[in-house]
Amino acid sequence: MSHFSHIKTQIRNLNALQTALGELGIDWKPGPQEVRGYRGQTHTADVVIEQDNGYDIGFSWNGQAYDLVADLQYWQQNGSVDRFLNKVTQQYAFQTVMQETAKQGFQVAERQTNEDGSIRLVLQRWSA
Repeated sequence: MSHFSHIKTQIRNLNALQTALGELGIDWKPGPQEVRGYRGQTHTADVVIEQDNGYDIGFSWNGQAYDLVADLQYWQQNGSVDRFLNKVTQQYAFQTVMQETAKQGFQVAERQTNEDGSIRLVLQRWSA
């Protein structure tokens, strides 16, 4: 019986996910690579975050989005799984906005991180 949990996300852009993890200071490795779990079980993931305890966290494509895949009994991140996913999802959304607006010629005029963790952006685009 597998001990891996698959937690659904709305993350669909691998590049934005990888950039978000890097911005959060989370060390990750590109896949496909095996996520290590209970009793040597493994699961293939597209992004792997190794933990010091020998059990990994991964993000694996389910055909529509990237699920977080991990043996949650061995979770070793600061804070809960929900808190971790909230931080990753917020940074992922920010990276997605930055990538898409850059494609449309926008630049950041102002960036402010509020006390509640929300990010306020002012974008500008010069037109000829």
